[in-house]
Amino acid sequence: MNVSFEGIGQWCATFACNGEVVEGQMVKVSGNGEVKACAAGDAFCGKVTAIGRDSKACAVALGGMVKVSYTGTAPAAGWANLSADGSGGVKTDSAGKSYLVVDVDTADSKVTFAL
Repeated sequence: MNVSFEGIGQWCATFACNGEVVEGQMVKVSGNGEVKACAAGDAFCGKVTAIGRDSKACAVALGGMVKVSYTGTAPAAGWANLSADGSGGVKTDSAGKSYLVVDVDTADSKVTFAL
């Protein structure tokens, strides 16, 4: 790919995470002001972009373009239904929410889409 979409229009919020997430992982809201890792098939709210030094808080991209790993069938460019894959990334899921996919890297199993 000759262009990079990652980070375009991205905005983040800080959440408590109690050391239960890693940078780059897709997460879901688990309580008031708190996120945790997604199980397979879960709807996600965003991608962890940074973790605090004490691992009790993290920044989560809630909007804009993100690049994450995918498992299973590669999503197609255009509108695709996605959900969490249970290992920090996403998967194609007919029951998942629709996202605009702008790049699919099948060699590295990465997908770039708008949250």
